[in-house]
Amino acid sequence: MSAESGVKTFRDHDGLWEGHDVMQVASPQGFEANPELVLDFYNQRRRQLKDVQPNAAHLALAQLEQDYKVSIVTQNVDDLHERAGSSNVLHLHGELKKVRSTGNPNDIKDWTDDLSLGDTCEKGYQLRPHVVWFGEAVPMMEKAVEVCYTADVLVIIGTSMQVYPAASLMHYVPSSIPKFYIDPKPALSTSENITVIAKTATEGIRDLLERLP
Repeated sequence: MSAESGVKTFRDHDGLWEGHDVMQVASPQGFEANPELVLDFYNQRRRQLKDVQPNAAHLALAQLEQDYKVSIVTQNVDDLHERAGSSNVLHLHGELKKVRSTGNPNDIKDWTDDLSLGDTCEKGYQLRPHVVWFGEAVPMMEKAVEVCYTADVLVIIGTSMQVYPAASLMHYVPSSIPKFYIDPKPALSTSENITVIAKTATEGIRDLLERLP
């Protein structure tokens, strides 16, 4: 979804994220082994957000709120949906512009600058990125399932359908409702249960708008 804004996708074709094995920078074990590397990695991602803007796909989803009740469930950790104007965004995998205490996962703070070793919560615990890493629970999953249960239309945009539990959300949507999957290299094929639009997010959403009921 954010690739066309210049935000790097989570995992490139070689299995690396910005040159790092994802387990080095996106796991509790990686943070324990080299916290400075992990903090620097997310500091760079946070700085990048200051240089990118919502793309046409983000803006189109925000504009849909004029005619539909739109709930966005995103695996992305950027804030481009919010900056585009979407008012109901659920971040499954956390948010780059927030941090949380390593001693209390519910102690979450807004954070826009670099995060360093020695930055602590009020109780003295080191702060860490508010991002769900491999091997960690997905706290917002239950709310995402509730959104899917009540959906009248499902639109899946720009995902490999390889990361669970997020990839399982489509199975919580009523079988009778329209479903669309937009991706230039779709991992699913068109069937009676889903319409595949094999285009980028910005191109695919233009196509989608012509098909929405």
